[in-house]
Amino acid sequence: MSSSPSTPSTPARDGADHRSGFACFVGRPNAGKSTLTNALVGTKIAITSNRPQTTRHSVRGIVHRPDAQLVLVDTPGLHRPRTLLGQRLNDVVRTTWAEVDVIGFCLPANEKIGPGDRFIAKELAAITRTPKIAVVTKTDLVTSEALAEQLIAIDQLGRSAGFEWAEIVPVSAVADRQVGLLADLLVPLLPEGPPLYPEGDLTDEPEQVMIAELIREAALEGVRDELPHSIAVVVEEMLPREDRPADRPLLDIHANLYIERPSQKGIVIGPKGKRLKDVGTTARRHIEALLGTPVFLDLHVKVAKDWQRDPKQLRRLGF
Repeated sequence: MSSSPSTPSTPARDGADHRSGFACFVGRPNAGKSTLTNALVGTKIAITSNRPQTTRHSVRGIVHRPDAQLVLVDTPGLHRPRTLLGQRLNDVVRTTWAEVDVIGFCLPANEKIGPGDRFIAKELAAITRTPKIAVVTKTDLVTSEALAEQLIAIDQLGRSAGFEWAEIVPVSAVADRQVGLLADLLVPLLPEGPPLYPEGDLTDEPEQVMIAELIREAALEGVRDELPHSIAVVVEEMLPREDRPADRPLLDIHANLYIERPSQKGIVIGPKGKRLKDVGTTARRHIEALLGTPVFLDLHVKVAKDWQRDPKQLRRLGF
């Protein structure tokens, strides 16, 4: 994708002293990948939730620096799939790995290395040409002694899988610790070249996809554990409200939340519709911050029976 022509105020940066390329974060579900992407970009572009497996799209966040443009690809957590949706999410991850310039493997400081991490390390070992950085996330949750032990274990993880880490970097996205250092270490691993995206772009995700993700994140807050996989959101239409004065625009957004079984409807809607109302309020706040304009959000809950296992429904819901 080409960047827009440079304007006189921003001198053209030719490839000689400028780097640009793609980095992706991988790791088990809930390893802190989305939070880290948001911290590096400096704004919320990936949904975060304490529910595992909440990322379903490869969100690209764009980090602009004087010396480089780093495009971050956030992938779903790699896991052993139990449904067709799970298989498709894993395919997304592997395709992404094959196309980026550097891979960051996120390993939480507060969790021992487990079979899931070894499974991913083994998969990474097969991608021989791409440099791999170990990113030790959530360092604000452990003591320095525990962190030191984890660093040794992670070094060992690479060796036993048959590769050397290009770097091992401890970070905390929440406490903003060493996030800048991580960017400094990723940049030299990118190829030389001009920016790939215009200055000011933070993501190349279509707005409707981001809005659907923000609604889904709000819907996941505080619901029972079995629900996350069962919620999909489709933005049906976005239209500026007619007959509004130019200085008081309003955007009408109509969206459907799809669940798999009628019994889940009550969980999402809540007693007397209270949960759905809260979901709308939270999502609207984030959407208005994203778009910079007031929004009227109209949400409906619909049943799409067993959509995670049905190829036709998966296609309709964007997977």
